[in-house]
Amino acid sequence: MHIAWGSLGIVFLVSFAAAVAVVVLVSYALVALSGPSIDSPGSGTSVALPASTSNRAIAGLCLLAAALIVAYGLYVIVTA
Repeated sequence: MHIAWGSLGIVFLVSFAAAVAVVVLVSYALVALSGPSIDSPGSGTSVALPASTSNRAIAGLCLLAAALIVAYGLYVIVTA
């Protein structure tokens, strides 16, 4: 039995990079959707404001990119 270590290394690096990319994109989407927060004067609590349209657009693009990465990975697995 022969193990192609070079190919195994390439598969590891690509899958690791894809996993990191998906996690980063979903994290950016959650940060964009969380919106800004302001401190109420004197109360010591913060009030969350609704996400703006641009934040929603950024979050949507990040989630779309993450979904495309996952869909491409599934495509490669299924067709192989």
